Amino acid sequence: MPRSVNHVASRARRKKILKLAKGYWGRRKNVWTVAKNAVEKGLVYSYRDRKQKKRSFRGLWIQRINAASRANGLSYSQFIGKIHKAEINLNRKVLADLAMNHPEAFKAIVDKVK
Repeated sequence: MPRSVNHVASRARRKKILKLAKGYWGRRKNVWTVAKNAVEKGLVYSYRDRKQKKRSFRGLWIQRINAASRANGLSYSQFIGKIHKAEINLNRKVLADLAMNHPEAFKAIVDKVK
Protein backbone atom coordinates (compact mmCIF):
# COMPACT_ATOMS: atom_id res chain seq x y z
CA MET A 1 0.00 0.00 0.00
CA PRO A 2 1.42 3.44 -0.89
CA ARG A 3 2.35 5.87 1.82
CA SER A 4 -0.36 8.44 2.54
CA VAL A 5 0.89 11.99 3.05
CA ASN A 6 -1.43 14.92 3.67
CA HIS A 7 0.10 17.38 1.21
CA VAL A 8 -2.90 19.70 1.43
CA ALA A 9 -2.36 20.40 5.13
CA SER A 10 1.42 20.73 4.94
CA ARG A 11 1.24 23.06 1.94
CA ALA A 12 -1.36 25.19 3.71
CA ARG A 13 0.85 25.35 6.79
CA ARG A 14 3.83 26.52 4.72
CA LYS A 15 1.76 29.01 2.75
CA LYS A 16 0.49 30.52 5.99
CA ILE A 17 4.05 31.12 7.22
CA LEU A 18 5.27 32.43 3.85
CA LYS A 19 2.31 34.80 3.72
CA LEU A 20 3.36 36.19 7.12
CA ALA A 21 6.92 36.58 5.77
CA LYS A 22 5.76 38.79 2.90
CA GLY A 23 7.85 41.95 2.74
CA TYR A 24 10.86 40.43 4.48
CA TRP A 25 14.29 40.91 2.89
CA GLY A 26 16.25 38.30 0.99
CA ARG A 27 15.67 34.60 1.63
CA ARG A 28 13.52 35.39 4.64
CA LYS A 29 10.54 35.91 2.33
CA ASN A 30 10.64 32.76 0.17
CA VAL A 31 12.81 29.99 1.68
CA TRP A 32 10.74 27.89 4.04
CA THR A 33 13.28 27.22 6.83
CA VAL A 34 14.60 30.79 6.90
CA ALA A 35 11.10 32.30 6.68
CA LYS A 36 9.81 30.07 9.48
CA ASN A 37 12.56 31.24 11.84
CA ALA A 38 12.10 34.89 10.87
CA VAL A 39 8.32 34.77 11.34
CA GLU A 40 8.58 33.02 14.72
CA LYS A 41 11.06 35.65 15.93
CA GLY A 42 8.84 38.42 14.56
CA LEU A 43 5.82 37.07 16.42
CA VAL A 44 7.87 36.95 19.63
CA TYR A 45 8.90 40.59 19.12
CA SER A 46 5.34 41.69 18.38
CA TYR A 47 4.01 40.01 21.54
CA ARG A 48 6.75 41.59 23.66
CA ASP A 49 6.38 45.03 22.13
CA ARG A 50 2.62 45.16 22.61
CA LYS A 51 3.46 45.16 26.33
CA GLN A 52 6.36 47.62 25.96
CA LYS A 53 4.19 50.05 24.01
CA LYS A 54 2.01 50.55 27.08
CA ARG A 55 5.11 51.34 29.18
CA SER A 56 6.54 53.79 26.68
CA PHE A 57 3.23 55.65 26.31
CA ARG A 58 2.95 56.00 30.08
CA GLY A 59 6.44 57.53 30.10
CA LEU A 60 5.45 59.94 27.34
CA TRP A 61 2.32 61.00 29.24
CA ILE A 62 4.39 61.62 32.37
CA GLN A 63 6.84 63.80 30.42
CA ARG A 64 4.00 65.86 28.95
CA ILE A 65 2.30 66.32 32.32
CA ASN A 66 5.63 67.25 33.90
CA ALA A 67 6.34 69.90 31.26
CA ALA A 68 2.87 71.41 31.55
CA SER A 69 2.79 71.37 35.34
CA ARG A 70 6.26 72.98 35.57
CA ALA A 71 5.00 75.73 33.26
CA ASN A 72 2.29 76.30 35.87
CA GLY A 73 4.67 76.31 38.84
CA LEU A 74 4.51 72.73 40.13
CA SER A 75 6.74 69.70 39.63
CA TYR A 76 5.21 66.45 38.37
CA SER A 77 5.36 64.72 41.74
CA GLN A 78 3.82 67.69 43.55
CA PHE A 79 1.07 67.91 40.95
CA ILE A 80 0.22 64.20 41.11
CA GLY A 81 0.27 64.25 44.91
CA LYS A 82 -2.08 67.22 45.08
CA ILE A 83 -4.40 65.86 42.40
CA HIS A 84 -4.81 62.65 44.42
CA LYS A 85 -5.35 64.63 47.61
CA ALA A 86 -8.03 66.72 45.86
CA GLU A 87 -9.65 63.45 44.68
CA ILE A 88 -9.67 64.44 41.01
CA ASN A 89 -9.86 61.09 39.24
CA LEU A 90 -8.18 61.76 35.91
CA ASN A 91 -5.64 59.28 34.61
CA ARG A 92 -2.30 60.24 33.09
CA LYS A 93 -3.53 59.71 29.54
CA VAL A 94 -6.32 62.26 29.95
CA LEU A 95 -4.08 64.70 31.83
CA ALA A 96 -1.44 64.51 29.09
CA ASP A 97 -4.09 65.12 26.43
CA LEU A 98 -5.35 68.16 28.32
CA ALA A 99 -1.78 69.42 28.75
CA MET A 100 -1.07 69.14 25.02
CA ASN A 101 -4.37 70.10 23.38
CA HIS A 102 -6.25 72.15 26.00
CA PRO A 103 -3.70 74.06 28.10
CA GLU A 104 -6.35 76.37 29.58
CA ALA A 105 -8.26 73.37 30.96
CA PHE A 106 -5.03 71.93 32.37
CA LYS A 107 -4.25 75.30 33.97
CA ALA A 108 -7.71 75.27 35.58
CA ILE A 109 -6.95 71.84 37.10
CA VAL A 110 -3.58 73.08 38.38
CA ASP A 111 -5.22 76.17 39.92
CA LYS A 112 -7.84 74.00 41.59
CA VAL A 113 -5.27 71.72 43.25
CA LYS A 114 -2.89 74.50 44.35
